Amino acid sequence: MTKVLIAFYSRSGVTEALARAIADGAAAKGAEVRLRRAREFVSAETMALATGWAEAAAAMNARHAAPTEADAEWADAIIFGSPTRFGGVAAELKAYIDSLGGLWFQGKLNGKVGSAFTSSSTVHGGNEATILSLFNPMAHLGLVIVPTGYADPALFRAGTPYGASSVSWNEATPPTADDLEVARFQGGRVASIAGDLAAGRANAARDAAIDEAGRESFPASDPAATLV
Repeated sequence: MTKVLIAFYSRSGVTEALARAIADGAAAKGAEVRLRRAREFVSAETMALATGWAEAAAAMNARHAAPTEADAEWADAIIFGSPTRFGGVAAELKAYIDSLGGLWFQGKLNGKVGSAFTSSSTVHGGNEATILSLFNPMAHLGLVIVPTGYADPALFRAGTPYGASSVSWNEATPPTADDLEVARFQGGRVASIAGDLAAGRANAARDAAIDEAGRESFPASDPAATLV
């Protein structure tokens, strides 16, 4: 079974809604999915400055565990999700990505699939820029980056060719039906490609083991024996 980690940050629940749709798309392809929400590291006083922030965070934290290094090692595919923050990834999710340095150093993330999604408050709030900024650490981690492309008709109505997205119009408006359709497609696409890559690695390892067993069973002949 293909294993998919969706590590996201969401303040009001908009990005969470996209994450859940991506999870549905991956699960529909038979994948085992872990949904994980990155945690705040700002003070309670800071969170209190934004109405509803603390309450929404508590509710989402009750639904989703925090992402861990073990989650990333477990996964065949890692899908990062973040709202735009001044045209880039939220610090909460970036802190999780930065925590993966140990796995990076050991090469344990090489060859896993990576993908990204986002949401913004305004139409030109940085959706594409945020997803593209997430491709940079994916490349450093050794992930095989899988965008949505225009591989499904839904991409001509919503989202971006880089990943699913939505606009909340400064009112935490939930993703549209088209936004969610793109997200489900992205989850399914990532799960399918990750499954193909994992199967290819398994087959290669099996073939290598068979070759090694064959060499041990039939050692090279003594060159002198061929002269008899």
